[in-house]
Amino acid sequence: MIDEYHFGSITVNGETYDHDVEVFWTEEVSDWWRKESHIIDVEDVVEAVELKPESIVIGTGASGMAKVTEEAKKFIEGRGIKLFIDPTEQAVKTFNVRKEESLEEEGRPEKVIGLFHLTC
Repeated sequence: MIDEYHFGSITVNGETYDHDVEVFWTEEVSDWWRKESHIIDVEDVVEAVELKPESIVIGTGASGMAKVTEEAKKFIEGRGIKLFIDPTEQAVKTFNVRKEESLEEEGRPEKVIGLFHLTC
């Protein structure tokens, strides 16, 4: 699903993006804009949460500079959604593993959404 990640770019199903993205279990990709570049707050995750995924994977950038607020964490986890937060390289691996393992184990892809910051 996510083919590769390098500082400033991510390739999903053969298409390369040079801006932050949301990647859905349905293999759709959309732009991901935040109010503050390196702060991930409730308003930055609301749309993902409204889709009722089973898990959300947040990539905090190459060196993990983006920070997820406690409020955003509580907002996600308070709705029974599993949350994974890692630098983007690891977050990409987590996203792919969650999607693939659920397909193998359950016969369907997990409803996972990846929110990926591509720089810093």
